[in-house]
Amino acid sequence: MSARSNTEPALSVRPDDPVRPRQTAEPGRLAWVDVAKGICIILVVMMHSTLGVGEAMGREGFMHHVVEFAKPFRIPDFFLLSGLFLGRVVDRDWRLFADRRIVHFAYFYLLWLVLQSAVKYGQITEGAGPGAFLAHLAYGLVEPYSTLWFIYLLAVFSVAVKLLRRVPGPLLLIGAALLQLAPIHTGSTLIDEFCGRFVYFVAGTLFASRIFALADVVRARAGLALLGLAAWALVEGVFTFTATGFPSHPTLASLPGISLVLGAAGALAIVATAALLTKAGGPVTEALRACGERSIVIYLAFFLPMAALRTLLVRSGIIDDVGLVSLLVTVTAVALPLGIERLVRHTPARFLFRRPAAFHLVGEERAPAAPHLAPVRTA
Repeated sequence: MSARSNTEPALSVRPDDPVRPRQTAEPGRLAWVDVAKGICIILVVMMHSTLGVGEAMGREGFMHHVVEFAKPFRIPDFFLLSGLFLGRVVDRDWRLFADRRIVHFAYFYLLWLVLQSAVKYGQITEGAGPGAFLAHLAYGLVEPYSTLWFIYLLAVFSVAVKLLRRVPGPLLLIGAALLQLAPIHTGSTLIDEFCGRFVYFVAGTLFASRIFALADVVRARAGLALLGLAAWALVEGVFTFTATGFPSHPTLASLPGISLVLGAAGALAIVATAALLTKAGGPVTEALRACGERSIVIYLAFFLPMAALRTLLVRSGIIDDVGLVSLLVTVTAVALPLGIERLVRHTPARFLFRRPAAFHLVGEERAPAAPHLAPVRTA
């Protein structure tokens, strides 16, 4: 989904350096980004954990309602946050851009494609041997694999925005919105998710300065912001849990147009929530910020502890409450990757979460300075 260089902030712009010192110059301005990322990565892990537990136990629990509530904005907010700082590198030369936005994501995608696939070797090959496994890896080059599709799409989105950077911003945004509204269902994760999510990445890139200004306003007018969030939560709940009777669009929130609006509104609600939490401080905020700072670590490694604990709890029957099992699996799947990263941080195994120097096209010391926030040129 780490010391933040002048060219790479965003969701996981720097997973090769996930442990960064606290911001001191602008603690309120940048801390909320990490808090927002922390909220998002927890919601993603919660979704996978809860749905997996529900399927394994054959019923639903209270966590399913939380997952359903977050469905309209969970992924949109992730991509909006990831687009916030693309303006810092989009106009740079292709070598620097490729290092920061293509090779960077490709390294972690390919590494964890192999690792995750190796864990499921038997399931993937079904006795067909190494040839089937290699074919599976080759297919993963053109079709994003499992939960890693998000990292794959980040590289694709970044390249798309760079190639289209001369297109006027409003036109680019309208085009991306039309893709989201269009009934595109090809069966390809790459194509379908690109069409469905590109608009949020573009919005994060084009409106970066305004989104940061929104966070400043929220901190300055906390009471009004809380009222706005309460109103949003009410509307979100009504649309999310009101059935339509249409199989293709089971709830109001899934209807074309409404899903786009709710995705954008929910993403901004997470921004506002993160800004308020950052202003309030406290252990919850610090925990969320820690998760956000290392969101890529959690995103890459949560699948193994999630699957292991889910299997253990379901088979043992120690706990029969689906909601409680889902909660325990979620907490474990978030916490264990952070523990693993801490253990390997100063060992040769740090390559799991830190991109080695050999896989850099441009050294950090050669990266030129950039303005604090430079949104994509809109004309």
